[in-house]
Amino acid sequence: MRRLNLFIVTLLACIALSGCYNMSEERANVLKIYNWADYIGEGVLEDFQEYYKEQTGEDIRIVYQTFDINEIMLTKIEKGHEDFDVVCPSEYIIERMLHKGLLLPIDTVFAHSPNYMKGIAPFIREQIDKLTVKGQRPASSYAVCYMWGTAGLLYNKKYVSEEELHSWGCLWNPHFSGKILMKDAYRDSYGMALLYSHREELKHGSKAVSKLMNDYSPAAMDSVEKYLKLLKPNVAGWEADFGKEMMTKGKAWINMTWSGDAQWAIEEAASVGVDLAYTVPEEGSNVWYDGWVIPKYAKNVKAASYFINFLCRPDIALRNMEENGYVSSIGSAEIMEACIDTTLSTYVDASYFFGEQGKRVQLRNTQYPDKSVINRCAMIRDFGEHTVKVLEIWSRVKGDNLNSGIVILILVVIGGLCIWRIHNLWKARSRKSVQYRRRRAIQKNSYS
Repeated sequence: MRRLNLFIVTLLACIALSGCYNMSEERANVLKIYNWADYIGEGVLEDFQEYYKEQTGEDIRIVYQTFDINEIMLTKIEKGHEDFDVVCPSEYIIERMLHKGLLLPIDTVFAHSPNYMKGIAPFIREQIDKLTVKGQRPASSYAVCYMWGTAGLLYNKKYVSEEELHSWGCLWNPHFSGKILMKDAYRDSYGMALLYSHREELKHGSKAVSKLMNDYSPAAMDSVEKYLKLLKPNVAGWEADFGKEMMTKGKAWINMTWSGDAQWAIEEAASVGVDLAYTVPEEGSNVWYDGWVIPKYAKNVKAASYFINFLCRPDIALRNMEENGYVSSIGSAEIMEACIDTTLSTYVDASYFFGEQGKRVQLRNTQYPDKSVINRCAMIRDFGEHTVKVLEIWSRVKGDNLNSGIVILILVVIGGLCIWRIHNLWKARSRKSVQYRRRRAIQKNSYS
């Protein structure tokens, strides 16, 4: 399995990047962006070009490339010294990049434009600043949060009630065997399993979510592996993206997933008459953040800062939210008003994000969880030196749970190698046969 994972990562790393840069082109006129796929609104890049022209009087060409795995993005920057001007890693990678000295401060002074980054919700800025490296500027000087969300349970209301999902323990319930999907995300699964294994301590207040989510002691790792292995028989699949479709079609009843994916699935399912909902169990969960940063090898820091500032403009933030289902870090009244859904019968306390105006508002819990939910959630920090051990646990847990695509890939590769080997043997044998016949002919001629 470990070899397979290495093969897959290597294969992904070798995939050619989209977009290109003409080496003869003036680099100051090019902005190289590295982002997650499907993570920006339609037309936003083109509108930024106009904004940049208005602000600076300069034209800017965008080279836009995407990644699917944080670690591959980081490797390109750290080892390959790729000159991306602005990238969008997750919070734990931001922390790792800060410790490695791979980030440049983001400029917040613009000649003719307001500093829209001031619109970042104080709650978000406080979370990002937890990543600050001692002796350096606050982390929010190097990273501006883009989108954020929670990890929880998406469920089909036809088969499952919210009461049945009050605890993460529902995932171990034999009643749901074969109807559970798990996000193929080792960090989220690690945190979830550890919270559930210490549910009694959490209930009595002797353990804190923030401490547990970042406990990498041998005892914690043993506990996580034990619980995840016990969970495995109930799991129908470890999904990266197909979970939304399976939930929408009713093939699965419960999906441990991210809030943005849940929101997308809820909307898609509603269009075909399927009623899905989302909840975060009582033990708590993780709150994750993706943010824009400027790598140290960037060649156009000026344009990168303008780009980050532009994305923080409320109207642009809303467009990006509409595109991907996730939630912007901007905490303006404009954002809140746009997200209010008067068809909802429930209200949430989103004052932690919007201030007093968000005390009791009709907002989707996939976008803005109630304050009580946020209070029992925490950010999972970078595993650091423990990453390898955690990945080994994840590999052992999943074991032979390979998806069909990977199995087919393995069979194709093995089959190809076999054919290649047989072909080479045949060629070698043919060559020997020809050489033998030539030697026989020479010998025969010499004798005659």
